[in-house]
Amino acid sequence: MACVAAGHPLTAQSTRDFSGAALTAPPTSRWPTNGGNLANQRYSPLTAINRSNVGQLKGVWRTRLRGSGTQPQYSGFAAPLVDDGVAYISTGANDVFALSIDTGEVLWQYFANVDPNITSVCCGWNNKGVALSDDKVFEGLLDGRLVALDRATGRVAWSIQAERWQENFSITAAPLYVNGMVIVGFAGGDRGTRSRLKAYDAKDGRLIWTFYTIPGPGEPGHETWPKDNDSWKYGGAAIWQTPAVDLDLGLLYFSTGNAAPDYNGAFRAGDNLYAASMLAIELGTGKYRWHFQQVHHDIWDYDAVNPVVLMDVRMEGRTRKAIVEVGKTGWAYILDRETGKPLIGIDEKPVPQEPRQGTARTQPFPRGEAIVPQFIEMAPEGHALVNDGRIFTPFAGKDAVIVAPGIWGGASWPPSSYDPAQQRLFVCASSVINGYTGGGNSTFTAPVNGNSFLGGATTFTRVARTGIIAAVDVTTNTLAWRYQWPEQCYSGTTATAGGLLFVGRNDGRLTALDSASGKQLWEFQTGAGLHAPVATFEHKGTQYVLAYSAGAALLGSARGDSVWLLGVDGTMGPVPAGTPMPRNAVTISEGRRPGTAVQTAEQLRAAADLDNGKRLFAQACAVCHGEDGKSGHGAAPSLASLKDLDAVLTTITNGRNTMPSFRSAFTAEQIRDVGAYVVQVLAASPRAN
Repeated sequence: MACVAAGHPLTAQSTRDFSGAALTAPPTSRWPTNGGNLANQRYSPLTAINRSNVGQLKGVWRTRLRGSGTQPQYSGFAAPLVDDGVAYISTGANDVFALSIDTGEVLWQYFANVDPNITSVCCGWNNKGVALSDDKVFEGLLDGRLVALDRATGRVAWSIQAERWQENFSITAAPLYVNGMVIVGFAGGDRGTRSRLKAYDAKDGRLIWTFYTIPGPGEPGHETWPKDNDSWKYGGAAIWQTPAVDLDLGLLYFSTGNAAPDYNGAFRAGDNLYAASMLAIELGTGKYRWHFQQVHHDIWDYDAVNPVVLMDVRMEGRTRKAIVEVGKTGWAYILDRETGKPLIGIDEKPVPQEPRQGTARTQPFPRGEAIVPQFIEMAPEGHALVNDGRIFTPFAGKDAVIVAPGIWGGASWPPSSYDPAQQRLFVCASSVINGYTGGGNSTFTAPVNGNSFLGGATTFTRVARTGIIAAVDVTTNTLAWRYQWPEQCYSGTTATAGGLLFVGRNDGRLTALDSASGKQLWEFQTGAGLHAPVATFEHKGTQYVLAYSAGAALLGSARGDSVWLLGVDGTMGPVPAGTPMPRNAVTISEGRRPGTAVQTAEQLRAAADLDNGKRLFAQACAVCHGEDGKSGHGAAPSLASLKDLDAVLTTITNGRNTMPSFRSAFTAEQIRDVGAYVVQVLAASPRAN
């Protein structure tokens, strides 16, 4: 049962306005939705903090969230919300905190108590935030629950099992509150689910409507799935983000993840709607209105996972109602949000074929400029290029085919922002080459509960993963400016009318860029990887910036539990960066308890608790290595050849290459159990070989 640590109760104020008009307007004295407003623009019209004084920003206060979400499996992706002088933050552990803007004091905490043994989580334990109404806070949990908390106390107002984790569903997206409804999408596509979006009555959790992202028999789009099997029941198209809403049109917009199984298209012939697509449905009923598919019959895990953004764009002397989303392909897809038709041309072009994968004959190519490279200029060491490694290069079999961008490339979940004055979209993306293996198996096998439903695997090359921060002119779909970072860009952006673009860095820095040029103007070290978009608002006549600094599992960045309020009147300086433990070789015996003897590998094997090792591996390691040790979405090395227990224990303790140290996260006994599980179970299993 959830537990609440009560603090000072909040008093309801008549200034709370959660009408549609208030949520549509750009935010000023608050940040009431995950995207700032219903258009998901993440744009503030405030100008008090601007190019001329941003260098003066310092900390007003720093609050620690009592260690919540700091263990290895967690990531801090949640955008903080602000209303009536209170900030609301959720952690990777699904705990929710209410903080006073005046003092940083924790007013209340909701303990989610998610079972650590759930098996439905795909890509690290994370949560992208909460939703607010005038009297409630709403959060979707990793175990499939949707909870409503009283805004004044944090006590549970209602809780429903929206979907069951035992059926491989989870919720990582922040819900959306609008017109008395709470709307939330479900993850689970990489576990073999048929994803969906649901609307609930905010008063009591009563279900209002459901929209399935994989159409069933008799529904438009079902013909894009095979007639001779039930692959549509497990077809994926997960929802990772918060929708956007146009109240004048009465439409709700969102985008979907890849088709499943991710890398084996052999037994899901067809385009596989509505995977890797942008969709519009009726807000009041959930009825389908239009879709645009970015990738037909996806076998590359090219999710459309970046949040959609609505905008009114001046084109050829008239204002057009537009929507944009940037995919893992690295293109921006700019459409008319009334019809779903491209506002800037998107051409269907022939692409290379692989009959064993049932590849689509053509793919959509937007006119304009891609944000990330889409071919490989030179073969990396140890690899031969096929088709110059271009986007949509197919693969099948055991030999890896490398492609740019890979599954870690393009625009992933970190949200984009939009400046309506400049008519520019600001995108945080990555340039990553991935190899693909597997696929080509035409025998249909339904997924096994708790196991990934991939049908293949991904690999990395030795080419460095880099970040790209870019400004896209949405009137032409061309780049206004673009810069490359030496590490992946993995934090959402927030734009302001003060000419600023705020974006976090993996090493813990919060930076402010000149939105006109991309030039860095300011940075502040927060102490942990900064992967959540910031909120900015005016409180008692002063503009502030609110940032959540917590780290990320897939990046291996330093963990933390800090919330920073920053302002030009702040007096607190930056803190030291969180750094990995030294990578020099040491033995596991250094982590033993005082008075215990150094154990041999044989003694460690005999003493190990393999069940505990399996549980810990699922929580902290499977996100990168996969449940079977073969490689997960993190594309970490396969563990199949690991036979030296002492070497495995040393690596877990101290880290290696991009793998972080687990010295501070696990006890010596836990490291022993995980290491023994890797060597005795995973490396010995036929599945890992």
